[in-house]
Amino acid sequence: MQTRMSKLSFSILLATLPLAAHAQDQASDPQPDANHPLMPSIEVISVKGQTAAHRFDETGSVVLVTEQDIARIQPLSTEDMLRRIPGINVKSEEETSVVANFGLRGLSASESKSLILEDGVPVAPGLFIGNDRYYNPRVQRMAGIEILKGSSSLRYGPSTIGGVVNYQTKTPDDGVALAARVGSFDMREVTVEAGNRTQSGDAFGGVIFTHAQSDGFMDKGYEMNDVMFKTGARISDNQRIGMKFSYHENDANISYRGLFLDAYLAGERYNPAPDDYYLQDRVAFDANHELIISPSMTLKTLVYWSDVSRDYWRYDVDTAASEAAGRWVYTDNLVGNNRSFERFGVESRLLFDNDLFGLVASSEIGFRYMTEESDDRRIRATREQDRTGLNDRHRIDSADSYAVHAQTRVGLTDRLSVTPGIRVESYQQSQVVLTDSNATAKTSNTEYLPGVGFTFDANPATQFYGGVYRAFSPATNGVALDGLMDQNLDGERSNNFELGVRGSLDRLRYEVAAFYMDFGNQVVTGNTDPNLSQSNGGETEHYGMEFLLGYDLGRGFDIDANATWVPKSEFQSGEFAGNRLPYAPKLTANLALNYNFENLTTSFIAHHRGEQFGDPSNQVDIPAGAGGGIWGGLLPSYTVYDITTQYAVTSQMTVFGSIKNLTDKDYIAGLRQGIYVGPERSFEVGVRYRF
Repeated sequence: MQTRMSKLSFSILLATLPLAAHAQDQASDPQPDANHPLMPSIEVISVKGQTAAHRFDETGSVVLVTEQDIARIQPLSTEDMLRRIPGINVKSEEETSVVANFGLRGLSASESKSLILEDGVPVAPGLFIGNDRYYNPRVQRMAGIEILKGSSSLRYGPSTIGGVVNYQTKTPDDGVALAARVGSFDMREVTVEAGNRTQSGDAFGGVIFTHAQSDGFMDKGYEMNDVMFKTGARISDNQRIGMKFSYHENDANISYRGLFLDAYLAGERYNPAPDDYYLQDRVAFDANHELIISPSMTLKTLVYWSDVSRDYWRYDVDTAASEAAGRWVYTDNLVGNNRSFERFGVESRLLFDNDLFGLVASSEIGFRYMTEESDDRRIRATREQDRTGLNDRHRIDSADSYAVHAQTRVGLTDRLSVTPGIRVESYQQSQVVLTDSNATAKTSNTEYLPGVGFTFDANPATQFYGGVYRAFSPATNGVALDGLMDQNLDGERSNNFELGVRGSLDRLRYEVAAFYMDFGNQVVTGNTDPNLSQSNGGETEHYGMEFLLGYDLGRGFDIDANATWVPKSEFQSGEFAGNRLPYAPKLTANLALNYNFENLTTSFIAHHRGEQFGDPSNQVDIPAGAGGGIWGGLLPSYTVYDITTQYAVTSQMTVFGSIKNLTDKDYIAGLRQGIYVGPERSFEVGVRYRF
């Protein structure tokens, strides 16, 4: 592979792992303490938490999913958790969500404009070079998920128009724990956790390993291995370090092809591309350091590296034969769209308390440098050649980016605080086409992103919050340098507004947020300059409300409910002016009735997704055949129900089980080149045991 950062860099990083034998944990607890001090976690509040001033510092809407929530839901994927969060719409393509498909606050679920992190580290393979969907973290190693929206996301970037999702990985406890489950479609999964901590608690190390495989719904099988090592240590009274190494591989029998309409309506459920495969692996390393300079000043530094490869092998189709057969008919021609992505980044944040014109202030100044590179090859082969053949397109995309941000939270009164801030993102992109005599194109851009937010404690049970900020998502290399020409594109910009109220009173927990996003520069196809293919100027407008409610009914029962209402998510200019964005339903909602009694926990959960369009043209009818045209249509609304239960047999052993899609609801989850069908009713049962 031709990369600026050779595989030697990975070997050097691996060589450092033995030095981490005395390292300390990366914090999954959003409130640092002596044992969990480190940087990657985003500082958040939880709507389920008790009202406390230090947990209500964020100026935007925040939801914290705990490890107990994950255990209660028993998800197969991270997106199975996200679809239960207000403001998030998931477009499922298969039950384990091998690739990421979700949108926030009316943004299309097929085009992410939100930043995905794991322990504070970007996980999308390419933020500036694309593609942001090719790796999706596995839920089996997660201890929690933080979802941050509104002006608080200004401290992170890029691509924070919808918000920030931060997956928090587990820290293995002392001893060994085993979890195993089996389920429908011959699903088998086992996770082993092993860890050890010094007697003083100043150092720890541990590993989490998961193997999972399944024939898959509609025979979309997969086989996945995922391993993560974490170590950390307190190296002095005022310094702590942490390191994490992870490896992931997944061979999935999935494709862009879906069922034809007539086959779907007739109830046929088969893999429409039985010989197509998505082969993925990822190696990643990150290290973090915290230096307590003084009681009022702390410096946090994070260094990360990752290498993701994705080989996507798909057979060509015979369109005429497919039309005649009413299903996809394949030729012997095989195409491998094989891409790898390498990233290195370093980020530092200085946090300090200070006096500002006689007012108490808490400030943060940060810097980030990141370099990304992808190696894109298209291999032409035949069935007999078995994934070897001619590389007829070989392209190298790269980007170097710098970001600085500063913000300060000023207490104007005991109850009112204001947080102004600014972020600057500057990046340079380049593309080299090796199969076109090393033809090269370059471009650069700088974005200035100001914002301000506030919190006001009306009383101990009620806090108002809100803010306004500018966010952006970069036009990635394939668009910004389309045709090996600088398309002179700015970032896709949005002016975001939010106003909300949250709090708790006796048995009641609540939050209501209203939001408005004015997307002033979506990049669109077409340009007044005949030499260019892309242009600035596509506008969209989004507004809506999010509602969260929790209530303790007593006698072991409680209710958790949320809903997102987005009456407008609309193109304002261009070819699709007046149309609604695809995969942006007006209404999504979740309701859970939970019962907890002694060692038993049971939940009855309902998830509703309103109707949504499958493409920007807002066509209503789904295409019936294999011919050309847009694979769009109006996807009907649906509601699915799940039941989950777990029982602690002893302090060491818990048994659990679930029924997903209890009523066996038949629904369309999404469209690509055909219909993606939502998973039918399934059963799972498992056990967790700590030795």
